[in-house]
Amino acid sequence: MVLYRELGPFHTTAVGLGEMPLTIENNLGHEMGIKTIHAALDAGCRHIDTAWAYYCSGGEEQTGEKLVREALGTWDGPREEVLVATKVGHYRNFTDGKPTWGKDSQPEHLIARAKESALALGVDTIELLYHHRPDPNVPYNESIEAIKQLIDEGVAKYAGISNASVEQIDIAQSILGDHLIAVQNQYSPIYRETEDTLEHCKKLDLAFICWSPLGGFRKPKDEAKFDPFRAIAQKRGVSYQRVVLAWELAKGDNVFVIPGAHRPETICDSLQELELTEQELATLE
Repeated sequence: MVLYRELGPFHTTAVGLGEMPLTIENNLGHEMGIKTIHAALDAGCRHIDTAWAYYCSGGEEQTGEKLVREALGTWDGPREEVLVATKVGHYRNFTDGKPTWGKDSQPEHLIARAKESALALGVDTIELLYHHRPDPNVPYNESIEAIKQLIDEGVAKYAGISNASVEQIDIAQSILGDHLIAVQNQYSPIYRETEDTLEHCKKLDLAFICWSPLGGFRKPKDEAKFDPFRAIAQKRGVSYQRVVLAWELAKGDNVFVIPGAHRPETICDSLQELELTEQELATLE
């Protein structure tokens, strides 16, 4: 069974597919990307998260969005059931010879990038469009006003914000009103600094989407924080990743997770529903 929840007006799966690993550095190739998305969809996933900036630094832009479009176009399942979310406000570049993430939330650029996203995804209207990350060079309200303009113009149906503080959530809601339905912040056993935003979203009845819910890139010293999850996983006969996702989903009915995956096997494992006992949850807290 795959767990469903309400994300604004969308009835979709609580576990979505974070597309990023399929098209940034160290991906396993185009064919594996298609296979992984198809496997997720066949296993019941109905929520895919991508972004304008999901491409290799120095390579073709928007490869993530284009991969999602191709995968959905070659899938023989019910496309109308799949929520596709994308994000604007980031781009890839090189810093000291290393691939990095740049920020660009100038209103005119957000508007242009969102229209490019719609074209890359092959849709007239983006179902859920996020502002990817605050830009220190642009007043936050000006960036959100650009997202509102995109909704007013019909480029996007609903809006989300990502990497946002409590204050920024309130600013976005004051501008977007009921069109703001989701906040996507990093959250995992090794990154709980956004707990305040998770609780704030609960009060405001906004969806809280955990990015890098399994930790993402982490230093070896962080591994010990997963030991309690591994202990429960061993007793339950499941992967510790499923225990981590179950712990996050137990934070509230408004919580969603979008684990990334390089292979079909990993996302199919993540999609399997697991309910933890009160004692297990207490141990993990």
